[in-house]
Amino acid sequence: MSSVYGSRERGFAEYNRLVFQFLQTIAWLACIGYSTVPAFWLIVHPFADFWRARKGNPFKLLVPIWIGMWIAAGMATVPSRHMHFYSSQWLWLPGAALLITGISIYRRCGARFTWSQLGGLPEIRNSQTTQPQRLVTEGIRQRVRHPIYLGHLCEMLAWSVSSGLVVCYGLTAFAILTGAIMIRMEDAELEKRFGDDYRNYKANVPAIFPGVI
Repeated sequence: MSSVYGSRERGFAEYNRLVFQFLQTIAWLACIGYSTVPAFWLIVHPFADFWRARKGNPFKLLVPIWIGMWIAAGMATVPSRHMHFYSSQWLWLPGAALLITGISIYRRCGARFTWSQLGGLPEIRNSQTTQPQRLVTEGIRQRVRHPIYLGHLCEMLAWSVSSGLVVCYGLTAFAILTGAIMIRMEDAELEKRFGDDYRNYKANVPAIFPGVI
């Protein structure tokens, strides 16, 4: 009887180990994807005029570049992807809360925004070939200028806190650094498009964190 009980315990422990190993792999891959978002837009915003001047859909070139960033980030982090700051199953609970918060922010980001706006098409499409643009400051954008990046941050922190992986925290730090630069460039591009309306909006609404200008 004890041998059967011991066998079941070992089976459960092995199952538990495989599940958390799978979740940590998902955490690593998710952080790779999110961490390259600012870097992707760093090749868009400074060269917006170039992308708008191109014929056809710029994403046909930009998407392969972004996929290349995923591959490069993956190759760079493979050697350290099993290193942990800590390992605790209980931390998946606050991680889940952050994950849900991020999803909630994404849902609120979609209000009053078209799919093309969420995908950044106005930044790279010639204004003569797109619908008239309007500065959206309602909803969640009354509190933060770039809520979708706040959602990205919540998702990265969710996977970092849950997994305890060194690589996830490193990728999050990289995203914060490149994201700060990217937001400055995006703000400059939006000021160019919307003029004083955006400058007034920027002066009164924080970029990422509510209550922090």
